[in-house]
Amino acid sequence: MKICMVYSTPFPPEEGIGYYTYFLSRKLLEKGHDVVLITRGSWNKVQRDTVEGIEIIKAPFLPIYPFHVNLHGLFVNKIFKSFESKIDIVHIHSPLCPLIKTSLPLITTIHTPMLTDTKSIEIKSPRAMIEKIMGRYFSYPIELNLLKRADMITTVAHSVAYELREYGFDQNKIIVIGNGVDTQLFTPTKNKTNEKYILYTGRLAFRKGLFDFIECGKYICQKYPDIFFIIPGKGILLDQLQKKVEEIGLKERFKFLGFVKRERLVQLYQNATIFVQPSHYEGLPTVLLEAMSCGLPVVATAVSGNVDVITTGENGILIPPKSPKKMADAITLLLDNDVMRKKLEKNARKTIEENYSWEVISNKYLKCYESLIGNVVF
Repeated sequence: MKICMVYSTPFPPEEGIGYYTYFLSRKLLEKGHDVVLITRGSWNKVQRDTVEGIEIIKAPFLPIYPFHVNLHGLFVNKIFKSFESKIDIVHIHSPLCPLIKTSLPLITTIHTPMLTDTKSIEIKSPRAMIEKIMGRYFSYPIELNLLKRADMITTVAHSVAYELREYGFDQNKIIVIGNGVDTQLFTPTKNKTNEKYILYTGRLAFRKGLFDFIECGKYICQKYPDIFFIIPGKGILLDQLQKKVEEIGLKERFKFLGFVKRERLVQLYQNATIFVQPSHYEGLPTVLLEAMSCGLPVVATAVSGNVDVITTGENGILIPPKSPKKMADAITLLLDNDVMRKKLEKNARKTIEENYSWEVISNKYLKCYESLIGNVVF
């Protein structure tokens, strides 16, 4: 079988959907299938490469907002038409991905519904206002069209399937696949460093709850003078977050690392004391699964896909969103209770191995592909 995977984030991947499509493609190749990835590239040319057996095509991308997706789609469809006859199925990953115009079976995976995502943005700055307007009036119609044209819709979490009711779709007809983790790469270490730090990873964006995370840090730093907070990643809020940390006098306790390479990210997970996922909204965050795969005790807000994964007291702790004090209380509980922390570490890893490895996720997708094209793939 030959699958054309279409998404719209950088390659090599830096976050979320990029890693999702990359690891899924690797596993599909391992199972004997061929994969072509089409994503965004530079503004002036088509770029082609082959990475680990995956054919990579970067279509021209012009950052002319709010028409960037439509313009990108013109290039993507022209490229796709040149090899459409060799493809068996098209798999689109949203958000902000152009529609492929084809008669081939089309499966669309929704990672984060734009309508729900933009609703979660609090208007506290002109930039937030612009992002909210863009999502509602430009990104949402594009995503709705993707859904209407799909032969099959899948999501990464039950909550995402539920949220698609606002788009007019029956959640019972949407297939929940989940997110995946490379359990061989993201694995616990037996030789942890002596550093004590609370870790957040991911984009520095509006709905990620990072100001709550900083507010929580005030309580923790008062009680534990040897604990630090580490935040790798990049995003539009970096300057504001650094300013906030300075204002509350915790500049020396919060470390902003910027973008870090994959190998360094794994080390950060492996040696962290606790991982915190403070988002106001999520689909099913890859970073949460990566942390759990590394055997980290996690504290996460009880939103969307987090609820699919975590059972409080068994493999992590769920807290209400926008609750810095309860976040601090949960972290304190784990810092002071070695027995509970060890229990959560063990069960977190077990949860990922049993339900969210790429072996498990890829097999689910192959069954979806099989049902659409009517061929046996096992």
